[in-house]
Amino acid sequence: MILEKLREIQNIQLSPLDLLPQLDLREKIIDLVLRGVPDHVHASAKTHLLALRQELLETSVEDVKIVVFGGGTGLSNIVGGDSRRENWAQKPFVGLKEIFPQTRSIVCVTDNGGSTGELLKDLPLIAVGDMRHVLLSSIESSNLQKRYTVDGFEAGKIAAILAGIFNHRFTEPFARETTQFQEIADRISALPRALEQYLKYLLDYLFSDQCLAVTLKRPHCLGNLLLAAAVYREIDESTISDQLGEKQESLHRAVFKGINALAKMIGACDRAVLPCTSTPAQLRVLYTNGVEIVGEHKLSESRRGFPVDSVEVDYCDTIRIYDEVLADIANADILILAPGSLYSSIIPVFKVPGLADAVRNNRKALKVLVSNLWVQAGETDLSIADPERKFHVSDMIRAYEKNIPGGTRGLFNEVLCISLNDIPASVLQRYAVEGKIPIFVDRERLFYEHYIPIECGVYSREALVERGVIQHDPDILALAIKGLYNGRACFSAHPEPSSDGEIGPTTRYQPPAGVRILPCQKFRGINEKLAQVQIHCVGDDLKLDTGKLQNDISDIFWNHPVIPLHHLQYFDAISCIDRQLWNRDQQWDNVFSFFDPEDRSIKIRGDQVAVKQKLEIALMIALGESLIGNYALKKEMHEVIIDHLHLGRVYHLYLQEKDQRRCFLDNDQLRSFLALARMCPTEDENHYTRLVNKGEGFTPPGLLMGLMYAWYVDNRLASHIEYKMSVMKINQTDLIPEQLKMAERRRKMVSFFKDVIFKPLPRNSIWP
Repeated sequence: MILEKLREIQNIQLSPLDLLPQLDLREKIIDLVLRGVPDHVHASAKTHLLALRQELLETSVEDVKIVVFGGGTGLSNIVGGDSRRENWAQKPFVGLKEIFPQTRSIVCVTDNGGSTGELLKDLPLIAVGDMRHVLLSSIESSNLQKRYTVDGFEAGKIAAILAGIFNHRFTEPFARETTQFQEIADRISALPRALEQYLKYLLDYLFSDQCLAVTLKRPHCLGNLLLAAAVYREIDESTISDQLGEKQESLHRAVFKGINALAKMIGACDRAVLPCTSTPAQLRVLYTNGVEIVGEHKLSESRRGFPVDSVEVDYCDTIRIYDEVLADIANADILILAPGSLYSSIIPVFKVPGLADAVRNNRKALKVLVSNLWVQAGETDLSIADPERKFHVSDMIRAYEKNIPGGTRGLFNEVLCISLNDIPASVLQRYAVEGKIPIFVDRERLFYEHYIPIECGVYSREALVERGVIQHDPDILALAIKGLYNGRACFSAHPEPSSDGEIGPTTRYQPPAGVRILPCQKFRGINEKLAQVQIHCVGDDLKLDTGKLQNDISDIFWNHPVIPLHHLQYFDAISCIDRQLWNRDQQWDNVFSFFDPEDRSIKIRGDQVAVKQKLEIALMIALGESLIGNYALKKEMHEVIIDHLHLGRVYHLYLQEKDQRRCFLDNDQLRSFLALARMCPTEDENHYTRLVNKGEGFTPPGLLMGLMYAWYVDNRLASHIEYKMSVMKINQTDLIPEQLKMAERRRKMVSFFKDVIFKPLPRNSIWP
């Protein structure tokens, strides 16, 4: 019917569609759906356009199956509105789910910040925060009305109550006797009887289950705990938490059953939200300067000053995918890549083996990438193609092409972008003043790369007025997708590259070598180590709470997932020394910590401990120094005087005999590091020298190891090294050969730390 209407219009010598200003037919169709027929169009043309619009809007899509891929905020917003916003409950039934009731979400599981990170300390689970977020956004009014025999108004009230419960956050331990517990219980009591009983059961289960009870001592979002309880109630009660780490198959089914049970009870459709994998995983990010970080939260926190080169995902066990996920992808009519964090949303989903191929094998579906709107600090603020300019849509696709196995072939054809022409210039100007920059749509480049850019006004006018922000409007975007889908027969087919053959739905994949231990195992290992470490104060005037200090140190180690557990094996004590007793020579540096190989103790000046950031810097530097341990037998500095002229000094380093060393580095690795520290070998294999010119500074190898360690973990912890490393940001030129040599030394140093110091070991070698 729609195709007939279009042909009827096109038979007119001047098609009414020619009166619409958009360049592409898809853009004309979407604008017609979203805005209606322009007022200036002639009456005869208006009749045809109105008829076409009516067909596009009234053609039913209730049976159309959609699968959406992504992370938290961007995915939840287009599915049903951002459920973490305070005013979400005022209008909870919006977005794709309202137009396409069979909308299902496949969610990224690499988040490790906030409440999710706190859960990972205790439970061998995947990250649940994004799933909770999307699950709440997936509540459908029709499902609530059918399940609980209520009308639309009452369904809205139920959604509002659920939002208050699931988004409730607490910073103090959650206990039955508290006022906040009673407030939650009262909210639950206002729900329909069956839903009330189910949520109260989950709430009680949090206290009765030995695995979950410990989590109540930490700050959390209650919805995450309820989701964890829904999963754990599906596990055999005789299984203890320690065993679950080795019984991921039990968790695999429990996650599926628990999430679906909770989804149905709160009014989401069957399989509304599923994880891309049930295997706990961590994000690993490589920057173009060679530094590699671990942990999704570090990606947003880091300010490396270099573009992201690539991302990988480290799994903690056999990678498991649900057959139901693969079946939903195969049967989908529409496949959507949701907007979200570039490197921590879509890419980790398609790193799961088999998912990208499942999308490619579905050749009948409409496949759409919804482009991000704004540059995101840490991810899209620098272009790898040209760091001197801002981010383009083609840069985003290039990142997908590089990081998704098999590239973007067959994953999407259309790219839905915001039209900046629709946004008031005053708004763009205000955003620019605030440092917010839109991602530029480079249409010609996208066409050249065989993608179809579709610019349209899919941003929320309401959010712009109320909160002064520009984001995707869930209702407008859903209508745009409906227009694209219903009008798909009108568009010329976009040829997909040929495939070598179908790829079957395999559900099990072996993990790569060097698989990481579970986060909860690592957290336990950190605290077991610190329980063996003597933490004490030196000086009568220094009064510290050593229990709190131990917790602070534990949090610091946990906050840097790149630090392997075996790095903590090289010190036995932590001494906090009163400033009056601190006798470390500060002539050449202002570093207030060091590792003492005599008693294998990390020593920190007492005034650095009170401020957590200073403690973190001091701890990282000394921890780095501990890795080379007692490598030095003797250090001497000799003056160089010729003809009564003082030319400088020579630093002599004599190494400990190999069999006497307690050092992370083997002999060859130690020699490599000393070469990078510009120490010169002599005929004696244990004797190294370094000439220091008069007036020139000098960083001894031990301190250099500590500073480089702190810099690699987080460059904000070592400004001295950050200054030295800045040479790698300078455009290289043959006019200054020494600059080239210096930059090359820096690159080799970074490679040494990535490939030697921070190289992950196989799980069995660091965990019994």
